[in-house]
Amino acid sequence: MPLVCLGLSHHTAPVEVRERHVFPVARMGEALVALRDYEAVHEALMLQTCGRLEIYAELADYETGVAQLKAFLQHFRHTTVEYDLESYLYTLLGREAVDHLFRVSTGLDSMLIGEAEILGQVKEAYAAGRDAESVGEILHKLLREAMSAGKAARSQTRIGEESPSVATAAIELAKRRFGSLEGRNVLVIGAGKMGSAAAKRFRSEGAHNVGILSRTLERTREVVAQIGAGEALEPGELVAALAVADIVITSTGATHFVLMPETVAAATAQRADRPLFIIDIAVPRDAHPAIAELPGVTLVDIDGLKSHVDEKLEVRHEAIPQVEEIVAEYAHRFQQWYKARATVPVIASLTQKAENVRAAELDRLFARCPELSEREKMLITGASLTIISKLLHTVVTKLREKTAGDGSEAITPARLLQELFELDVADR
Repeated sequence: MPLVCLGLSHHTAPVEVRERHVFPVARMGEALVALRDYEAVHEALMLQTCGRLEIYAELADYETGVAQLKAFLQHFRHTTVEYDLESYLYTLLGREAVDHLFRVSTGLDSMLIGEAEILGQVKEAYAAGRDAESVGEILHKLLREAMSAGKAARSQTRIGEESPSVATAAIELAKRRFGSLEGRNVLVIGAGKMGSAAAKRFRSEGAHNVGILSRTLERTREVVAQIGAGEALEPGELVAALAVADIVITSTGATHFVLMPETVAAATAQRADRPLFIIDIAVPRDAHPAIAELPGVTLVDIDGLKSHVDEKLEVRHEAIPQVEEIVAEYAHRFQQWYKARATVPVIASLTQKAENVRAAELDRLFARCPELSEREKMLITGASLTIISKLLHTVVTKLREKTAGDGSEAITPARLLQELFELDVADR
């Protein structure tokens, strides 16, 4: 069964395409259950970030399975799209899929190399797969190894230094724009992880006033209390807040635009000639792209943010060779396990059958020879264990040697052993 990765990312698709294929958190479990129901899909999970949507799956058949994954992406949320989705997709098979996931989990493939959020997002994808029961033995092992590789990269190299998360990278861009955030009025739209992190960092950078606005006032007040600063705003105060803000960062989980051109225009009419700088780090986007055409307004989306901060990541770029070594090590380790797994049930079943025969024959012997002393029984038992071990040693060693090659060489002898010894490996 082939292991594959099917996805689209910031490398292959612009944000206006990626946002069309975002799965709301509330529907992720439903999506995974739907994936699991495809006949050729044995295991599956979805990794979703602001820069990518990827499906990792163990398939019964490559061509049929990939076709079913593409059909799922095309139709689960969207009856039709006005573009050729396949032109934005990439498909990785086997070792390529494994290497890619490890590069993602270590931050090598992030929009902002080494970004802080990616490892947590991999963990969330794994947890969602387990909750939906779409993750089995293969993806369980793969995701555990990917998370270990990510932790190793962050603890053993400098891949996570200098420029932190997407939210704080947005703040660095704002600082570059204004020179300093001292005395600036800031509006943060969204009270999730990104919004909370941005509000806290703005306050520490000396912003004069940080307003936080989200869909519910209760949640906004919780964030203000957590960071110990800021002003909780209600949705009805959006225009007034935009009118006084110098900088806006928006990061909500909305599936529609929350900043429309007419709303921003109403606010800028009250601003005289003061410029307004909006950074939209949400996917799907929060700010309608037509806002960028308004006079005095600068709008940067998540893809634009990447181009502005790439040159600030020199320390992280220096760590790439070290991280690639970690990726290679963990990928090799997983690949060896993946190739060996076909022979493990056969070896275990053969060993168990030999042990059952040995134990049964000893019980019969001891029943027929009650005069045997405990020491004699112990010596006979030891001899029988040695005989079984020596008989099986060559078989087990040869199977493992073939597994260490390309893996496929071990399948035929494993099946032959299963047939010759009438092994039951269904439950293994």
